[in-house]
Amino acid sequence: MNFVEVIARKRDGFELTSAEIQAFVRGATHGHIGDEQLVAMLMAICIRGATARETQDLVETMRDSGASWKLGQAVPDAVDKHSTGGVGDSVSLVFAPLVAACGVPVVMMAGAGLAHTQGTLDKLAAIPGFRTVASSSEALDRLAKCGVSIAAQSEDIAPADRKLYLLRDVTGTVPSLPLIVASIMSKKLAVGARRLVLDVKCGSGAFCKTAETARQLADALMGVGQGAGVSLRCLITDMSQPLGDRLGCANEVRASLEVLSGAGDRRLRKLTVELGVEALELAGKTPEAARAELERRLADGSALTRWAEVIRTHGGDPDESRLARPSRTVPVQARRSGFVAAIDGEGLGWIAVTLGAGRRRQTDHIDLAAGLRVHARVGDRVEPGQPMATLEVGDRAVEPDVLASRACAAFRIEDEAPPKTPLILARLGGVA
Repeated sequence: MNFVEVIARKRDGFELTSAEIQAFVRGATHGHIGDEQLVAMLMAICIRGATARETQDLVETMRDSGASWKLGQAVPDAVDKHSTGGVGDSVSLVFAPLVAACGVPVVMMAGAGLAHTQGTLDKLAAIPGFRTVASSSEALDRLAKCGVSIAAQSEDIAPADRKLYLLRDVTGTVPSLPLIVASIMSKKLAVGARRLVLDVKCGSGAFCKTAETARQLADALMGVGQGAGVSLRCLITDMSQPLGDRLGCANEVRASLEVLSGAGDRRLRKLTVELGVEALELAGKTPEAARAELERRLADGSALTRWAEVIRTHGGDPDESRLARPSRTVPVQARRSGFVAAIDGEGLGWIAVTLGAGRRRQTDHIDLAAGLRVHARVGDRVEPGQPMATLEVGDRAVEPDVLASRACAAFRIEDEAPPKTPLILARLGGVA
């Protein structure tokens, strides 16, 4: 098969055959196709899209490119959780110990940051000694000890996705519905949890900018999951501004600890609880009982205790004082009075990446201390000179004054207060 011809067919809008998709995935897995041709195909899919059949073939071939852990057979009540990516989204760090403290095991396949978002793996790397699960036996062992298993994509889990994931991050091909679905679901199906909670983001800081594209992505994810026998719940949630008040790695760990301690950012806490309700409903609880138990675990300290157990079981040190801290901070001040009408979440995300909290190239080193703190939210009134955000500068050489000016421009201030946008835009449920 001449793969240049396959690229040209997709470029010109033709539907690829199953054999052509298999050749693409196998070429990525075994190195038979060079990066330049893989990137060309990724760009063609990003621009031209893919049919439901092409997407299903892509998911299944990527899933089968490596091993299958089948954790759902050993731990049938375990739940996985996935977010499609947003800014200031520290939910996974809170969700896992909180839901486990309620008696529901959590199996999580975490990823590194993509484009303007910071990934769960990068945040966990800020915890000294933390080591993700690398095998199914190790996952089962940690589930038995603390009720949580957090895995990185190992050498044997969907290796085709690992290769394509890195290429997408540095070639502008992240915001593609079929590629997002294939990346998420190939790993989820390979790990094999039978229950999955999805958080599909919608807004300026998300890959899905509109409610229509978010619903299309949610439907595609659920369709693939249900076809594979997985019970799913999905929330479509607002990402028109950062979810939490921290963007970065070590600072998002601190934000998570604040929520686990019973306080913390209001929006971050609310969404984590609502996703937890979906997980506990899949385990058979009523929404009312689930919400009450989650709130109780946050209030009585058991969620924070479980966090420490999860960290230690994964080889880490839960001592907050050991988290990296910035070398300096730079305030971002309002230039006029008025109400914050909108926040460019993606713009703030790219600023955090530039500071060091993300990768601009595959070889970039993550600066665990770098990031950004948000003080003003949509609807807040601000006065001239009032801090709207704070840049947290680490070791990477940056131009803080330039970044502060960009951050200031990310906040649109108007004379009238904007209408309120709900945090949860839609709830979707499905049982295989």
